[in-house]
This record gives sequence, structure tokens and C-alpha cells, in this order.
Amino acid sequence: MTPPPPTSPPHPDTSPSIEPPAPGAGPAPSPTDRDTAPAAPPTGPADRPLPRSGTRPDGAVGHPDRPRVTELLLSAFAGHRGVGLPLGALTLLAGPSGSGKTSALRAYEALARLGGGAGLDEAFPDPGACVPERARADAQRRRGFRIGCTADGPEGPVRLEIAVQAEPELRIVGERLTADGQVLLETALRDPRRRTVQAAWHTAGATPVTRAPLPDDRLGTALLPLRVAGTTPGQRKVLAAAEQMVVALRSVFPCDPRPDRMRAPVPAGTGRLLGGCDNLAEVLWRTRVECGRRHALLVAAVRAGCAGPVADLLAEPYGAGRVRALLARGDGTRTDLRLLGDGELRYTALALVLLTGPGVLEVDAPGEVPAALQTLTVLADGLDRALDPLQRAELLRLAARMCERGHIRLVGAVSDASWAAEVDGVTVVHLDRD
Repeated sequence: MTPPPPTSPPHPDTSPSIEPPAPGAGPAPSPTDRDTAPAAPPTGPADRPLPRSGTRPDGAVGHPDRPRVTELLLSAFAGHRGVGLPLGALTLLAGPSGSGKTSALRAYEALARLGGGAGLDEAFPDPGACVPERARADAQRRRGFRIGCTADGPEGPVRLEIAVQAEPELRIVGERLTADGQVLLETALRDPRRRTVQAAWHTAGATPVTRAPLPDDRLGTALLPLRVAGTTPGQRKVLAAAEQMVVALRSVFPCDPRPDRMRAPVPAGTGRLLGGCDNLAEVLWRTRVECGRRHALLVAAVRAGCAGPVADLLAEPYGAGRVRALLARGDGTRTDLRLLGDGELRYTALALVLLTGPGVLEVDAPGEVPAALQTLTVLADGLDRALDPLQRAELLRLAARMCERGHIRLVGAVSDASWAAEVDGVTVVHLDRD
């Protein structure tokens, strides 16, 4: 299916909401409360009310057992303003160079890192690049950005919004977690001299709200399971929503295979695939032995997308402590992967990613969550880069089959998605430079 392209309002020369409230000003305001007045509601697609419990964003009744991110909110991030990107099981972000595909994937990856407990400096190594280009500094010379997402699951749609100050120092200045029309967590920076934000979360007990300071370099939603006792129905609702959001965000694998790094023999190591797929040979050494069925599927996929006959894809020792990968042609001939073209190498690496899981990929998997309830999300920048029409069609069909099962999701960036129209189950989101 192809949803209508997201609309974005004109880019005003204002920065995201990063102003702290005055001491004693009442409940912590939203991180998006600045663009018109301190008490104004957020503006843009992120303001659409969440569907009521029991209704999925696509209109179907019920909620998935596996928490998953169904919308990426780019309220003010890099070149995006007031944008909400719908995400299906298999989503292609399509648009020309400069339309913001890579920055959207970067925002998703940053949210995933924060959901896993990472600090702001790890999630945003170059925060200045995340600030909208025309954003003006406020009276305190501060500039920042706003992002968020919606996660659907057993608790229904849950929305997370955060405001980040990038200049003069990196810190979270506001966060809001909402579900079923109710604010469950709200934070705001009250005293810029302290490295904390004031948090207020729903209690619904003897006191309706619990207030406490939280660090300004961590996602408050990810910290709630350590701070909320869960003794009242309200607290249990907060915990369930926070845990759904965290589980949905974690297990993200940013992937952009680098053929120039995949050709040489590699040291034998952990057998966990890196995002650039540099250590493809090392991973093949492991997966060929551990899962014969998936390896057979990988060989079939490579056979469909690579030139010449392919009987097997294997790895062998090559020098002291190193391994290399080869294609067995079936007649005794073996082709070193270093002889393959860029398209063949990228196709092979992406097929391997789609056919494996968190145990093989270098991802942050929530060990406390049963594997049956986990979903791996692959973020593939330049999904069709260097692929010929046959390879990209075969890869998309493989992705559709794997995503249909529910344990894996894919968000890929492509310059043009017209070639994907005939594949069922693909959500295409069109971006442009405006």
C-alpha cells in the first residue's frame, strides 16, 4: 500500500521548545510547548490523537503481541518539520537526495539507542547536525530539536516525544509519554544549573502524580522500570506503557553493507554481524554450522541474485586466525567473494541480515523479554544501492516474506520506489526536498 506523502508546514525561523518553566510554575510542560506560547499544545502531525484502545493505526481491531514502532515523529529534526512517517512491517522511504531519508533513519536509530539506556552523547554523536538549519537560538543562546515515535502493542498505541537541547550543551529538556489520551510521564528542565529534569508520572493512588528528578542525559521512559514501584493500577499502567515503548525501540540493526570492506579475509571472532557487514565471512563460518535450514534459504537467495551457478556459500580458514568466504559453483569451482561485484556483495549481505536474527546481528536485544515477543527492526540506508533490477526485486520479495512472519521489520531508504509497487505488504512513504 502507498500512503499519501507526509505534509510539512513552512519552516519558521524558530527553534524547538527548550525553554525551562519558571520555578513553581506548576506541572512540567510538554517538550513541544513553545512554538506559540508556554502553555500551547504541540503543533503538527504529532498532535493527532492516539487511537483509542482496541483500534490499531490501520483501523484494524486489536493490538499486536509484539511491540513495534508504527510511526516516527520528526517535529523539528534536521530538514524535517512537523512530519509523521507511518511505518509498516516493510517500509520504504522514497525520495531524491536531500529529502531527509538518511536523517529519518538516524532519528530512529537514536531513539533506539536511548530506549536501550544509552546516553545522549552516544545517541547523538553530532547533535549540531540534528538542529533544523533555520532554527534561531533563544535568549539564552540555546538551540535544539524534537523527535518521537508511536509504539503499538498489547497496551495499545503509546506515544513518546522528547525535546533535546543541542547547544550550548547537550541535554534532554523535556519528555512526554502518553497512552489512550492520558499523559503518563512528563519531564521538564526547571533549573539549567542542575543536570536533572523534573519528572512527574501518573500514580492514581493516594497522590495522583509522583514527582522526582531524573538525569538530563538519559531517556526517562527507559528509567521508569527502576523508579516506579508498580503498587497502584496507575503505576502499573505507566510501567506497562514504558516497557512496551522500550521493547519496541530496542533490537534495531542499522545496516549499510560496505563492499570495499567485505572482500578481504577477516579475523575469526564473536560471529556477530557488524552494521557494515565487514565480517561477513566470519558470520558465515558460524551460521552455516548452526542453522542448516536458514543457510539453505540464504544459498537459494544468493543463487537468485548472483551471476553464474551457486551450489553453496561457505567460509574456510585463510591464514592464521582468519577466514574467507567463497561461492561453490557445483562443478568443483569456488569463487572468492572478493571477486564479486558491489551489487552482488550488498545483495548477499542484506539477504543474510534478513534471514538471521538478534543472536547473529550486533544488536541490543532485551534479554528479559521472551524471544517470541521480540521484533528485530533493520534500518537499511541505500537499500537498493548498486543493485540491479533483478537483485532489488528478489531482495524485496525476500524481505516481504520475512516481515510477514512478524519477527522482523525493515525500514529501507531508496531514491525511487516505483519498482516496489507489485510486491504486497510494502508501505511506501514519499519524501521530497521541500
